[in-house]
Amino acid sequence: MTETHTTADIHQEKVFEAHIVSYLTSEQGYLERNCASHYDVAHALDTELLFRFLKTTQPEAWQVLEEHYSAQAEAEVLKRLDKALKEHPTHVVLREGIKLVPNIRFALCFFKPASNLNPDLTRLYEANILSVMRQVTYSAKNKNALDLVTFVNGIPVTTLEVKNLLTGQNVKHAEKQYRKDRSPAGEPLLTFKRGAIVHFALDQDNVSMTTRLMNGKTRFLPFNRGRNGGAGNPDVPGENRVAYLYKDLPDGKAVFSREVLLDLIGRFIHLERGDGKEVLIFPRFQQLDAVRKVLADAKAQGPGQNYLIQHSAGSGKSNTIAWTAHQIINLHDGNDQPLFDTAIIVTDRLVLDRQLQNTIGGFAQTEGVVKKIDGTSRDLKDAIIKGARIIITTIQKFGTEHLATISGQAGKNFAVIIDEAHSSQSGKAAQAMTDALTRDDTSPEDIEDLVLAFQKARGPQKNISFLAFTATPRNVTLERFGRIGSDGKPHPFHLYSMRQAIEEGFILDVLQNYMTYKAYYQLEKTIEDDPAFKGRKAQARVARYASLHPTAIDQKVEVIVEHFRRHVARELEGKAKAMIVTQSREHALRYWQRLNDYIASKGYTDLKALVAFSGDLTVDGNEWTEATANGFAETELPKKFDTDAYQVLVVAEKYQTGFDQPKLVAMYVDKKLAGLQAVQTLARLNRTYPGKDRTFVLDFQNTMEDIKEAFAPFFEATALEERTDLNQVYDLEQRISNSTYINKDEVERFAGQFFKGDLTEQDRLVLEGTVRLAVERFLLDEDETQKEEFRQLLKSFQRFYAFVAQVVNLNDAWLEKLYAYSSWLSRLLPSRDVPADITVSDDMLNLAAFKLQKGEEGSASLTAGDTKTLQPISEFGANSYTEEEERSLSEIIDAFNDRHGTKFSREDFLRFERVTRDVMDDDMTEMMRNNPADVVYNAFSQAFFQQMVKMFQQDNEMRNIVMTDKDAREQATRHFFKRAQRQAREAGRS
Repeated sequence: MTETHTTADIHQEKVFEAHIVSYLTSEQGYLERNCASHYDVAHALDTELLFRFLKTTQPEAWQVLEEHYSAQAEAEVLKRLDKALKEHPTHVVLREGIKLVPNIRFALCFFKPASNLNPDLTRLYEANILSVMRQVTYSAKNKNALDLVTFVNGIPVTTLEVKNLLTGQNVKHAEKQYRKDRSPAGEPLLTFKRGAIVHFALDQDNVSMTTRLMNGKTRFLPFNRGRNGGAGNPDVPGENRVAYLYKDLPDGKAVFSREVLLDLIGRFIHLERGDGKEVLIFPRFQQLDAVRKVLADAKAQGPGQNYLIQHSAGSGKSNTIAWTAHQIINLHDGNDQPLFDTAIIVTDRLVLDRQLQNTIGGFAQTEGVVKKIDGTSRDLKDAIIKGARIIITTIQKFGTEHLATISGQAGKNFAVIIDEAHSSQSGKAAQAMTDALTRDDTSPEDIEDLVLAFQKARGPQKNISFLAFTATPRNVTLERFGRIGSDGKPHPFHLYSMRQAIEEGFILDVLQNYMTYKAYYQLEKTIEDDPAFKGRKAQARVARYASLHPTAIDQKVEVIVEHFRRHVARELEGKAKAMIVTQSREHALRYWQRLNDYIASKGYTDLKALVAFSGDLTVDGNEWTEATANGFAETELPKKFDTDAYQVLVVAEKYQTGFDQPKLVAMYVDKKLAGLQAVQTLARLNRTYPGKDRTFVLDFQNTMEDIKEAFAPFFEATALEERTDLNQVYDLEQRISNSTYINKDEVERFAGQFFKGDLTEQDRLVLEGTVRLAVERFLLDEDETQKEEFRQLLKSFQRFYAFVAQVVNLNDAWLEKLYAYSSWLSRLLPSRDVPADITVSDDMLNLAAFKLQKGEEGSASLTAGDTKTLQPISEFGANSYTEEEERSLSEIIDAFNDRHGTKFSREDFLRFERVTRDVMDDDMTEMMRNNPADVVYNAFSQAFFQQMVKMFQQDNEMRNIVMTDKDAREQATRHFFKRAQRQAREAGRS
């Protein structure tokens, strides 16, 4: 339909209305209807179209109706329909239809069939009548009119309030109009569940929607596509930015197209009930878009594909997973054959996420479709063998003996949906899952073919599609599940960024109010030359002693409590809560104890704390558990903390991830955080809650720059600097194969026995005997540095090979043999000697002074473009140098050579990298992450000096300089300390 407009009205809303209607009628097959002639106010229906649809599509049923009810036939249909709409939501009535005596059933909508095997179903789907009305005077009480209403077979499904930006009005004015002038009381069209399913507010640039009008309490959600990584919509050449509502675009069908609208009604919209509340779920745009694009790609490409869905917290991930699972099992290929036999939803949480279970179960339209594996792995095995359509389970259940006996699944196709895809998806349990879903009843007899079959099972599988959901993909996750783009690098298949979620108000920006404190320690040894203070372990204990000292904790506790009372306690009408993040279980308990003491001393009766840590703990000779500290079972803590009785939760590791408490307003951090751990920990604060519009972070360990750097890779689309060089696996293999400890004939002999399977106890003894030949050669070697390098080399190879084998089909039997052999060898090699533990007491050490000083304060928030690429996977060798590190190294070399008349080169100094690798064991790395630089440097310096002397035993020139030139030694140590700090941070981030 085309309208002409005068210059006076060219900027009015009706021009935009007419534009929308023009596309709906010309491109989407809608009929334009006239309100005055066709709208039944009392029933909120277009009755003429309703009866036209019923008579045209179901003539036999209509004939029986007329024979039974004669002149009252239409009135009876309206009466039954009106009753159905009052008792059931509109989308349910459209799905299920109505029945009248005598056994007359009318379908009110025909949905697109999963396959084309029955042409009649396709014909009926095409017979649905879509229509639109402008200026719908919907009320018998007043002359209020809605700008647009769309109908399916005469039944209203959407209403729209349209604003024109050229008049100075926008989407917010449309929302206000719904709240102020669209009271649902006594109005069938606007009544929750009874009337239109969803209400849209829009202007030319933005769209929002709601499924429930509640006057001033109505909450609208953005329904936008996202713009350049943030909120809003992208430009559409020659069109409005919201054209995706009414016009098919190159990247997708219009929301109001027949295909999408009926898909929404038939398979997406869902009434959620819980806690005495009802919520009508209509997908947000990114949910609808992600599901439809995954299904379209799967239909076009078939099984065996990877999909990385990078959806931020606040994206509604559980619903997106549920919609995907329920719809992918009904997907058919071009030959009308089902694409997937089963969808398996896996999580690495040991206890299945109840919300996820309930959401997926609640979306089921057919009973028995969803099988939740809350029991044993035997239940999982039965569900797979019996062909359950949707299975929800933990990844750990696949790594059991029961699942190892499954075979014959290679002929089935599986869609594996991974909730929170992280590094655990490359572990043994993930491999066991792939094995269970691909294992055949037969196996090759030739040993080489058998080994290659094992290796092939690690790689991409033609019968498994992986759909990996995460807000924070690591480099491993991107390379494992990402799609290769035009730049040759892996990218997420679908994105809803952290930035967009923040800008749209679905999560809070946790970096908006950030404050740092710096601690200054002065320690004095009681016995100056006490040998107990020599060595790395002792230095780690010294740092720990300082951080656990009552004086240090008391000052921090005072800052925390007073800040909470002054800035946080009154938030959320007095219901605000806080979390204290500590570096160890003992820290958590002592914090909690000192916190209680301080609260009691001040008489703060309105403040009470809980503590969370795992296992048993002995402190000051007393046995503690979380339950004995709090006075109730561990499982009760989330529920107890949610009550008004408790305001503060002190944690150590526990509850730093996966804990959803929307009333958390403040976090007090006394732990080094890096990369993903920083993002996941601080994300505990980002949940929205009525009245919660800001958060607070006080950080005693990290700088604002540290935290911004941690968040940057995940703020918009996560990207890799470059793809990992998979050929590194051969560099590792060569270094291991050429080692003096390895005999290739022994590896082959081991593999010949190992890969036959069904190993007896005698077989295992023989295999162990073969591997121990290498262990004996290892024990005879007196070069401890070389031995430790070999230990690390084995670990690097095992991690890197497991990754590479998942990404590509290697077709290299030797690598698989070496992997199996090295796994056994790694377990049988003796552990590195660890010095005896040292307890530092007040008799040995005094905290002479402790000062807590406020540092930075303000916003650490990221803005558009504040992104950082992840580095590719590098499992071995020295980390690459930054420009600053290169400059520092050059200065050190020049200083050495000038002072001593030597000609040391860069390569000479890179031997220090080997010293650094030896020093940076797990203890030192952990100490660096969790302590200030001035506390940990002394420990690093001593260990570095000892290893330097050892390294240069055969190099008199370098050894003499190291031993006698204190300044040169200090300069080198400082340089490699900074390098080690960076590597420790990056290791925590990856």
